[in-house]
Amino acid sequence: MELPTPSPHALEQSAALQTRIGQIIQEHGGWLPFTRYIAAALYTPGLGYYSGGAEKFGPGGDFVTAPEITPLFGQSLARQVADIMTQSAPIVLEVGAGTGLLAADLLLALDGAGTTPERYFILEVSGELRRRQLDTLRRQAPELVSRVVWLDDLPEHFSGAVVANEVLDVMPIHLIVSRVDGLWERGVAADSDGNLIWQDRPLLGAALTAAKALELPRPEVGEYVTEINLAGAAWIAEWARRLTRGALLLIDYGYPRAEYYLPHRSRGTLQCYYRHRAHDAPLQWPGLNDITAFVDFTAMADAAFDNGLEVYGYTSQAQFLFNCGVLDLLANRGPQESSDYIRAARAVQRLTTPQEMGELFKVLAVGKGLTPPLRGFLRGDRLHTL
Repeated sequence: MELPTPSPHALEQSAALQTRIGQIIQEHGGWLPFTRYIAAALYTPGLGYYSGGAEKFGPGGDFVTAPEITPLFGQSLARQVADIMTQSAPIVLEVGAGTGLLAADLLLALDGAGTTPERYFILEVSGELRRRQLDTLRRQAPELVSRVVWLDDLPEHFSGAVVANEVLDVMPIHLIVSRVDGLWERGVAADSDGNLIWQDRPLLGAALTAAKALELPRPEVGEYVTEINLAGAAWIAEWARRLTRGALLLIDYGYPRAEYYLPHRSRGTLQCYYRHRAHDAPLQWPGLNDITAFVDFTAMADAAFDNGLEVYGYTSQAQFLFNCGVLDLLANRGPQESSDYIRAARAVQRLTTPQEMGELFKVLAVGKGLTPPLRGFLRGDRLHTL
């Protein structure tokens, strides 16, 4: 797909980041695993995609997330969050809060229902996004801003509700290449002109162990490329150590393992977003693209279970929102012929129809000390598919 040309300033920033990545490659013997490349491309201070100043979310950015589509997403989610707080503690922690719209919608909905959290923590690594989140909260929910606290790292101990909307998909992944001659890891090197290029090396360590367990297709001709998200599994294991009582609501696009590693998905799920266009060239314009991969929800559920968490439910985003009453909330938007209702109905359709986000996105709930079933999984739970 032909991409829009970045501005001269954006290209200058990307060139500076590419030079820095080239230095890192040299420091590591001429090759970086893709995990390290993603970390540099997304989070290098001042230059990385999530630590630079370019607009990322919404119509003027590179992609749109559910909170930008309609506040009904956050209002529906708030009902499940309130249930979790009732069984644990009146605390919410949102990981990677984007523009802050979901935080504002959740706070307003919880406050309106009489279940205002004592604290709303936001774990955010980007200083630029923290500023944007504060601006959004001051504009949308000024009376509740005092309850919001930004964190630099996971709390040592936590009870309450954790919300992670589109977080797992941007964690660093290993790129795995299965060929007739064995398993390889695809990483990044630099040519004599400093251009970033792909280079494969033998797969080693924990990624090799995980890949062998998957029994990936081994084509006689060509290659089978896929991803393993060890960072996501390790992150959930950390939460298992720190969570006293409560649940994590993990919302993202992905599949159960049986669907993730199908033979026909031979090019993997890695994709980039630039100005609302999806493409598969993560080495182009580092720092200007969001780099993501679909989530293997079986791996995430296994990581939770293996580290002592309970797996409370797994279902599609559509079913989760229906269970949380999104259609009732829509009905309260006024007469069906009103422009406000029509806009809201179109937004809900985008969130719930299989052709849009309703089936592509899933919700996984894991936690400790709660009494199931949780509201969002009362109907249509797909735990059996994991």
